[in-house]
Amino acid sequence: MPHSTNVSTPTRTITSPDEKLVDADINTPARFLQDRGITLETLPFWLVNVPRSQWTTECPAFLRDQPPKNVQCLATPDSHYQRQSWEEVQEITRTNRIDRFQRVPSELRKYLEYMSQIKAEYGSVMRFVVTERLCWGDGSAENLRPRGGLFEFSEDIRILYNDWPYGIDTDIIHLVVWTKFELPDDPATGDLTAEAREAIERYVRETFCSLAPEQVVWFRNWKSLKSVHAIEHFHVMLHRPDMAFVQDITHGDVPLIERV
Repeated sequence: MPHSTNVSTPTRTITSPDEKLVDADINTPARFLQDRGITLETLPFWLVNVPRSQWTTECPAFLRDQPPKNVQCLATPDSHYQRQSWEEVQEITRTNRIDRFQRVPSELRKYLEYMSQIKAEYGSVMRFVVTERLCWGDGSAENLRPRGGLFEFSEDIRILYNDWPYGIDTDIIHLVVWTKFELPDDPATGDLTAEAREAIERYVRETFCSLAPEQVVWFRNWKSLKSVHAIEHFHVMLHRPDMAFVQDITHGDVPLIERV
C-alpha cells in the first residue's frame, strides 16, 4: 500500500513526539491514526516502520533530500517488502543492473541514520571504515599504500561482511572485498578494464573454490552507487555457504547491522 513520500506533509496530522500513548492507542492503531487525521495512505514516509512512540512531527535531518528510490523504499512497510532471491541476484549481476539492489525499508532507515552519525563523529565514512573496520592505520596515504599489485599480497586485501547488506534472501551471505590497490577502469566505458576483471575472476575462483561456481557471484558498484569512494572494493555474494568457511575467511567478523 502506498504511503506519502512528500516531506512537506502537514505536521498538524501527526502526533506530537511528546504525546503519551495509552494502552488503548497501542492496541488499536487504526483508531489512533483515524483520531489524528492520519490514514495508512497518507502516513509520511519517515514514519513508516517506526513505532508510534518514536514519531516526529518533521522529517529527520538524515532522511531529507533523499533520492526518489530511497524515499519510495522508506515509504514501504517491511511486511510488503519482497526479498530478492538467489535467481534474481544472479540475473542482476549478470546484466550489471546493480541499481536494482535495494535494502529492506527499515534497514535502509537504520543505514542512513548510522551513516549520518558516522560522518558527524569521524568526518567521513572512509575514515571510519579504514580505522574501525579495516584497521588499516589512521587512513593516511602511507597506511593505505599497497605492498604489491593486484591480489599479489594478502596484507593488501581484507574480506568483511557488508555491514548493511541488500534486502536479499537470508540464505545469501553478502561480503565485501576491500583492497589497498586500485582496480583500474577503462576510461572509454567507465567499467573495469579486461585485466582487472580477469584478476578479480581469478581471485574469486581461488578464494571461494570450496563452493560450486553457481553459489558465487561478484560485482563492483558503479561509481554513482558507491557509499565509500576512496577505498577500492567489490562485492561477493554466496548462496548457502558453509558458515564455518565464512567465519574463517572473515576472521570472525560481525556486521554492524547485528551490533547496533
